[in-house]
Parts: sequence; structure tokens; C-alpha cells
Amino acid sequence: MVSFGGEAVADGLFEPLVHDFALLNSLGIRLVLVHGIRPQIGERLQAAGIQEQYAEGLRITDSAALACVKEAAGTVRVEIEALLSMGLANSPMHGARIRVASGNFVIARPLGVRNGVDFLHTGQVRRIDTEAIRDKLDQGNVVLISPIGYSPTGEVFNLSAEEVATAVASALRADKLLLLTEEACRREGEPAVMAQLTVAEAQALIAQSGGLAPAMVTHLRAAVEACCHGVQRAHLLDRHIDGAILQELFTRDGVGTLVSAVQFEVLRPAAIADIGGILDLIKPLEADGVLVSRSRERLETEIDDYTVIERDGLVIGCAALHSYRETACGELACLALHGDYRGGKRGERLLEHLEGKARSLGLQRLFVLTTHASHWFREHGFEPSEPADLPPDRRASYNEWRKSKVLRKVLDSPPILNY
Repeated sequence: MVSFGGEAVADGLFEPLVHDFALLNSLGIRLVLVHGIRPQIGERLQAAGIQEQYAEGLRITDSAALACVKEAAGTVRVEIEALLSMGLANSPMHGARIRVASGNFVIARPLGVRNGVDFLHTGQVRRIDTEAIRDKLDQGNVVLISPIGYSPTGEVFNLSAEEVATAVASALRADKLLLLTEEACRREGEPAVMAQLTVAEAQALIAQSGGLAPAMVTHLRAAVEACCHGVQRAHLLDRHIDGAILQELFTRDGVGTLVSAVQFEVLRPAAIADIGGILDLIKPLEADGVLVSRSRERLETEIDDYTVIERDGLVIGCAALHSYRETACGELACLALHGDYRGGKRGERLLEHLEGKARSLGLQRLFVLTTHASHWFREHGFEPSEPADLPPDRRASYNEWRKSKVLRKVLDSPPILNY
């Protein structure tokens, strides 16, 4: 499910997007497109000498404006269909044969009078004819939907493209809703794009005055609404990034902002199903001599000691806490991060989590054996120690040949909170 504004069609940058749509269609991805028409309506109103009217961020659509809405919707739809029909040789569209289906899929009702303002022919979505849309998708069509709704009495309503996209994606229980925006989703005054947000985090950001540009608030609200109504993930993408859709869909980190009901990256206890991922993660480090070799059987036996960081189904980090309760000690072991994810304080998160786990088990000291990372552990409060200081069981299995450095850390007691 992809939504884009009328600006994408108006500024001449739409053809590369069409190529991406064609590729997705060729891969068998069921594609629904919802387009906007805001600038096209504005142009027609200006040409007719009609003043645009807005209230509460919504267009007031009188009869004259409705005529412009119909004309704009029809023109943009035809332009998109024409581009999707391209099949010139020596072009990305050669042999695409994309069939496009449009129709009266959106049933609407009038927005009515709000705070004393009659919105006239501006409407809101009443329901979506999902059966008709699925039928077109089953036939291999790309479904194209305009921000126009129809009432059972034959009236036509001007709708918000974002509302239509959200309603259609929710009704279809779409796997993904991609919202192509005019700029990247970032906090005002900050250069970095927000890579991911949970629904709760997005709602908190929307509530912050001045946290986002006004146009981005609209898109983020649409993403939240979709995720709250059955869409697994919503993605906000700057449409000016060449290949943004393909990068977002087919790379693990993407280029936009992912909004989901649950965290995209989570730190959690390991399970038996994670053993394959842990082995893949530590195998290169074992080959380089950074970690000692661990068999699948050993991991199965010790899996309750492990914590993992999972990112979109991939284990990107792990660490283990082996407890020696008779000496109130714990060993921090097998701390490993995927080569592509060694930033973002993930090692610190694992260390902090396992220190907390050690305290909850009543352990007073942590030790670690390392051949390569002694400086990192010293930066995080560990002090040099000796093999003789290890618990007896662990000292007996110390590998003299590896000559691992031993470091230890005394754990502070957790603070006592008075309520």
C-alpha cells in the first residue's frame, strides 16, 4: 500500500517512482496506490479566481471547488495510468504490462458542520469496499485510488488522501503502508532521520508542540492510525530519495522512518530458536580468535544464560551471564555484535542489562575474560585481575594457551527507593 501527494505527480519526478511500482508488481507484490491532488486543486481554483478556504487544516469544498476537485482527480488519475502503461523498449518499463484498476471503492459521508463551519462537499471515509479491491488484486491489477468518495445517494465528496490511504490499508489489513512525504521525518532542528518509532513514541512526539513540521504531523498521525487498526508497519519516506521504496522494502535498515506497534529492535532473553542466529553471529569472531568456539550443544545447555538483541527477526547482538553463586560471582561471556550494528551503544545496553540481572541474582562481582576488548571493559568500570581470582570451577577451565586477560567489576547495590 503506497500513498503519495499530488506534488509527486506535478513536479516531474514521478516517473522513477513508476519504475519502482513496476518492479514491485513484477515481483508479485499486490500493490494499492492512493494519490493526492491538493496542488492540482489549488491550481484550478487559482485559475478560476476562486479563493481557497480552509478550516482545521481541511479544505472547505463548495460547489465551485468540487468541480475543481473532480477535474483534478480525473486528470491526475489519467496521468498516472498513462505512466503505468508505458512499455517502451530500452526502458525500465519494457514489457511491464501493468494493468490498472480504479473504481468507486471508497464510500463516504459529509464531514458536516464543525465548530460552526460547514465543510459542504468535504467528506470523510465511511467504509471501504474491500471485496472489490481484493477482487482486482486477485486478477493481478494494480489498484489506483483517488481521494474521492461516493455516498449511497450519489453524492461526491472531497477526501483527505492520508485518510483514504489509512482507511484502505486498515480495511485490507495491509502488511505495509508506505507514506511518501515531501521531507524526511525528523525532529525540528535535528538533521538525523528518526529510523524507527513505536506507536506510543509517535503519539508522544505528535503531542509535543513544535516537535515536527506540521505536514509531517499529518503523515505521522496516519501511520499511527494504520498501526492501531491492523497494519503491521507504516513507513514514512522522503519521496525525493531515488529508489526510496526499494531501499526501504529490501534492506534491513531502510532509508525512512518505520512506525510499528511493537519495537523494531528489542533486547530480550534468548530462546532455543535463537541458537542458529547466535551461531551465525559468533562464527566470524571465533574464526578470528576473538571468542572461544561454542558448539550448538553447549549453547542449547546454556541458552537460559543468554540475552539477545533482535532487529527485524535478525539476531544482531548477544551476551551471556554465567552465575557462580557459591562465590557471588558472575561471568560476562560471549558479548558479540553484528558487524553492521556496532554503533548505537548496543554493547553498553547488553552490559547494563546483564549487570542488572547479576544484581537481581544476588551477585556481587562480575568478571570477564577477553583477548581483544580489555580497553572497552576498562572504560566501563572493569579492573585488571588475575586468573587466580576466578571462582574455582572457572579457574580450572582457564585456557593458559589463549592467555585471556581477566577483568573484574564490583557491582554497586541498586538504589533503595523511598516512596
